[in-house]
Amino acid sequence: MADNKAKAAAEKGKGFFKEFKEFALKGNVMDMAVGVLIGGAFSGIVTALTSDFINPLIASIGGAEIAGMIKLPWVNYDGLTPEEVAALSLNYGNFITTVINFLIMALIIFLLMKSINKLMSLGKKKEEEAAAEPAPEPEPSKEEVLLTEIRDLLAAQNKKE
Repeated sequence: MADNKAKAAAEKGKGFFKEFKEFALKGNVMDMAVGVLIGGAFSGIVTALTSDFINPLIASIGGAEIAGMIKLPWVNYDGLTPEEVAALSLNYGNFITTVINFLIMALIIFLLMKSINKLMSLGKKKEEEAAAEPAPEPEPSKEEVLLTEIRDLLAAQNKKE
């Protein structure tokens, strides 16, 4: 009986890995993986922009204090290194930097999605315009043309009488 349970567990494991393989090799997952890698690289670019350009601008406008820290009144900072002081303080400058990074990333993603949606809507409009144009009337068959002529001749004869 224990042997049957082991076989069932092994088959279940094989099914799980087969299912995972199918999931992992789908196109959407691969696209998502590429997006995550590009997003990580892009995040590094935005972080560099913020720390190397925006933070110095903020510090030059508001002084070095705006990108600094708040020392806690109950902590004795005498004889501590700058790293230790930073570890025992509220570092709101780092928080401000992170918020600015987020806002830049959100703005860029918003603009990117807006432009993609605009391009997709242009394609849909062209498809809708093509579908909205009525199809030309098909040419009548020879029989229909002949019957129409006969009808018109009969109507003309009835009017003469």
